[in-house]
Amino acid sequence: MRRHDREITDMNKIHEIIDSCQVCRLGFNDNGEVYIVPLNFGARLDFDGNLTLYFHGAKAGRKYELIKKGGRVSFEMDTGYTVRGENIPCQYTAAFQSVMGTGTILEVTNSDEIISGLNCILKQATGRDVWTYSENMLSEVCVFKVVPDQLSCKVHL
Repeated sequence: MRRHDREITDMNKIHEIIDSCQVCRLGFNDNGEVYIVPLNFGARLDFDGNLTLYFHGAKAGRKYELIKKGGRVSFEMDTGYTVRGENIPCQYTAAFQSVMGTGTILEVTNSDEIISGLNCILKQATGRDVWTYSENMLSEVCVFKVVPDQLSCKVHL
């Protein structure tokens, strides 16, 4: 990161920023072609400071086929974006908070973790984290996760 004065390394602060984001963009390598998709997501920080990002989608389509292949993905999320300037070219700047990283994508197959992951996603979207799912709902949805191995957070307010 070029601007270390804007870097955030405290995982609790990073998780606070993630909590304020509504969309996470996942980037896949699809046989040399970059494929980026914006997704609803949920984030869980465990007691050891390890972050897990949960996502969901249909069990069909390009994204699902790439998830089944596994492999490396990148992600980006941001919040609070506003442009600031003085009506002079090249004197504009932006306020923002962003989190980026890379990791390996995995389909979740354990039924307890599927429910936990869905609850995490819904908490991010609605603020509510206790839900009931029918067997039909659970059989139709693909839940997948990314455990980041590289993570950076930048804040410019």
